Amino acid sequence: MFRYMLVASAFLACAYAAANYNQDAGAYITKTGADIQPDGHYNYNYETSNGIAAQESGLGGYQVNGGYSYYSPEGELVQIQYVADENGFQPQGALLPTPPPIPAAILKSLEYIRTHPQYVEPAQRPHGGSRGGFSRLG
Repeated sequence: MFRYMLVASAFLACAYAAANYNQDAGAYITKTGADIQPDGHYNYNYETSNGIAAQESGLGGYQVNGGYSYYSPEGELVQIQYVADENGFQPQGALLPTPPPIPAAILKSLEYIRTHPQYVEPAQRPHGGSRGGFSRLG
């Protein structure tokens, strides 16, 4: 009975290991390149055996243009292009989520607020008396 339990647990361990095998673990770089200039300009690129690729160029600390691609677990090619500059990181790609459109009523109210500045009450001057005002002692 003990032998059967030992064989069954070994079989389950092997099945579990096979199910969790990561095909990307054996990936290797198939193409790579890099160029760094003394003035701060640079570019690099690489590709791997499992379909991952990336490229980037720019001026260090000021502006970057680049992109990367990979295959999703479903086998779909994912491609992202980006710019990073004084306006921040700006990615673009079909897979990135987008916000829903702003409803027409909200757009209309925002336009109304923009075209009708808010009324600001003039500052009230404190007056004498015992109710919240300043009084002079003299």
